[in-house]
This record gives sequence, structure tokens and C-alpha cells, in this order.
Amino acid sequence: MHRFRDLLDANADHAAHFADAHLEAPPRLGLAVLTCMDARIDAHEAFGLRPGDAHLLRNAGARTTDDMIRSLIKSTNQLGVSRIAVVHHTDCGAAKIELGRLRRAVTDATGHDPDDVEFHLIADEDQAIVDDVDALVACPWLPPGTVVGGFMYDVVTGTIDPRLVREVE
Repeated sequence: MHRFRDLLDANADHAAHFADAHLEAPPRLGLAVLTCMDARIDAHEAFGLRPGDAHLLRNAGARTTDDMIRSLIKSTNQLGVSRIAVVHHTDCGAAKIELGRLRRAVTDATGHDPDDVEFHLIADEDQAIVDDVDALVACPWLPPGTVVGGFMYDVVTGTIDPRLVREVE
């Protein structure tokens, strides 16, 4: 566990001052945020969120994948989420990766070609936001009236640019 000592030490400090035991599982703001795993994005800071305010879901590229849909079905149908923010960002690796190069790097490192892995790479950043929002709006398992917004976060300025808002019918 020595390779995780920094995390365990930080957690010990966190636990010593922990004051959020009163929080409940449903997010206070009825909000879920789907954003990229990029370490430059602090969704709590960017949206002014506190613990208990929102569900935060992350993956490479902030893509609407089957696993994100699975989590959002639970968020909306069981835990009171009525708004979903899909937050892409500038300078995203999912928009810069060339699939062949990625597959070769994985194969070289592991000896296994990830030819059956869908990486959900981004060819057009603006269209990707529309596609991800539309995929959620079209999802038959999200309740009618769920509002889905698409946003672009700028990793240089920290600003969020709203792009579109749609509602599940």
C-alpha cells in the first residue's frame, strides 16, 4: 500500500475533519454532471458545487456511453435528478487521439490489441456535444421532463459556455 500512502494520509486528514455525515444520497440540486476525466476539470469549483449537491460522472471525453446511461437511469428514476449537464472541454485528448496510434501503443505495452474497445473518440467537438445530449434526450429510460444541457468548459480560462438545452419527451 506504500504506493498509495499519499492518498491514505490525505484521507486520514479528511476523515479527522469530516462533517458531511448528514448528507443524503439524492443530490440536493437534482443535478447530474457528466464531464471528462481530464484532471484539469474541477466540476465542484467550476459550477460552485458542494458535497451533496450533484452526481458527478466522468469518463474519457465526457461521452454518453452505456455505462453513463446506466448511472443516469438510476440518478433520474431513483434519486431525483431532473437536470443533466454534459460538459465537454477544450484541448480534450479524446479529440486529439488517432485511433491507430492508440491501438498500437496499447498493443506495444500489453501485447493485446484493443480492437474491440469503442473509445468514443471525438472528430468534431461541437457535434460531439450535440450527439451526447441527443443520446440522452432519446434515451427511453430517462423520465419525460428531464432537462439535458450541453456545455463547453475552457481549460485555459475556467469559463463554461452553454451550447444547447433539450428536454426528454
